Amino acid sequence: MSAPPIASRFSFAALRTPAFKRVDKLVAMAVLGAVALTWAVIVSLDAFRIFIGELNDVGQGGYTLGRAAIYVLFTVPRRFYEMFGYAALIGGLLGLGGLANTGELTALRAAGLSKLRICASVALCIALLTLGVVVLGETLGPYGERKAQQLQLAAKSKDVALAKGGVLWARDGETVIGARNGHTRGSKGEIDLDGVRVFEFDDAGRLKALSVAGKAIHVEGAWTLKDVRRTEFSVDSAKSKTLPSEQWQSNLDPSLLATSIIKPQYMTLHDLGQNIAVLDRNKQDASSFRDAYWQRLFYPLSVLVLAFCAMPFAFGTLRSGGLSKRLFLGIVVALGFYLLQRAVINVASVYDIHPAIANVVPPLILVALASVYFRRNA
Repeated sequence: MSAPPIASRFSFAALRTPAFKRVDKLVAMAVLGAVALTWAVIVSLDAFRIFIGELNDVGQGGYTLGRAAIYVLFTVPRRFYEMFGYAALIGGLLGLGGLANTGELTALRAAGLSKLRICASVALCIALLTLGVVVLGETLGPYGERKAQQLQLAAKSKDVALAKGGVLWARDGETVIGARNGHTRGSKGEIDLDGVRVFEFDDAGRLKALSVAGKAIHVEGAWTLKDVRRTEFSVDSAKSKTLPSEQWQSNLDPSLLATSIIKPQYMTLHDLGQNIAVLDRNKQDASSFRDAYWQRLFYPLSVLVLAFCAMPFAFGTLRSGGLSKRLFLGIVVALGFYLLQRAVINVASVYDIHPAIANVVPPLILVALASVYFRRNA
């Protein structure tokens, strides 16, 4: 049997030496700095874009310039969570590209390190960051988003409020409405409310009727309550009746209510799981929450796979072309992955395929393509 190549023997020997750990440190310092800078720039630009949009609402009710700025600041943790995937991809390419420009990447390759091993070092750095981002997305992200919505609603409207846990409360004259949660529908800001309670009071502040409904639907300018149990109170008695549906005369603006609904993609895994359980138990559509649940669950995998599989583009600077060309190709891969992921999820929704399968297929396809590349370009 012939002896293994010199480069291969160097690699296995390096695995047993502390010097090899210094290689990981070198790659980590380059990549972490580039990712942090890219992340800060992307989030800052996105937050500034939102702040400019909020200026159109300044002056509505008690919504001032200062409150608009605070609103945007509350949403920054959520934006850090959402933008991390892009920052990891672009920052990773910039970090490796910087090593290539200084010749350090060439030295690592000449020392016997394979592209796969160098990309693994990058993936390890990004994996550590991803753990922190996941914690951020389950804690400060949803909390900040909820506080932002509460601040915005309190400033713009005195008749709508959010209670702890995201429960919606609104007032329409002498009527108080509570809803467990809601779903946006259509392009006009209309919503469906779930777990609705309508409290009707007389001029003296006494409760005269209570309607409990499984759902409230706004269609063509009118509200309809579904699965209603209505109880009317008098001085010494109460009368109840159950109806499959009932017209609800209310002036509540569905577009205003829609702004108070925390979108499923901004909820924690725990809250999403609770909503799915409640909706399934009441035989209601939980598809939007289920899709958001599995997307959030597979988020770390998608980020790591995308960043890892885009790293080979940085090695192109060793042969021909500049870093800008390789960065552009990496971004194209990211956009292609995003479009593929959305297409697979939409197809899965149409054909009633489990969201877990839809979310795991795109990363597997990317891993398969990367495996072919690394086999041919060690």
